[in-house]
Amino acid sequence: MAEQTKQQPAFTKIDQLRPGAFGLNLTVKVVSSKMIMTRGGRNGTQGRNNMRLAECLVGDETGIIVFTARNDQVDAMKEGSSVILRNAKIDMYKGSMRLAVDKWGRVEITDAAAFSVKEDSNLSLIEFELITVEE
Repeated sequence: MAEQTKQQPAFTKIDQLRPGAFGLNLTVKVVSSKMIMTRGGRNGTQGRNNMRLAECLVGDETGIIVFTARNDQVDAMKEGSSVILRNAKIDMYKGSMRLAVDKWGRVEITDAAAFSVKEDSNLSLIEFELITVEE
């Protein structure tokens, strides 16, 4: 019986992202991170209703996109750090794409990525219109 080699996950570039995409692996640099919501957790206690949300601008050499970081993910999304997003997906928010990693994915801090971020191509600024196709 042939030995099964573990397949390396395919990595996607920012400019290949499309609405509805999921199961994405990306290596990105954090351009900026802005806390948009903190809820619960008084006196530093971690309650079940504790919720932290940050909007982060992440990118690679092909472009940038807004990544919505939740709870523990917020800690990894420090400005200037390089992260690997595993099993990420595209959420639509007011017609624009947002990158997110839910409970089935992972955010991992990694060594500094060798690329410089292409900041003049922000995919979250492109508005997509939902078009219903009549059969």
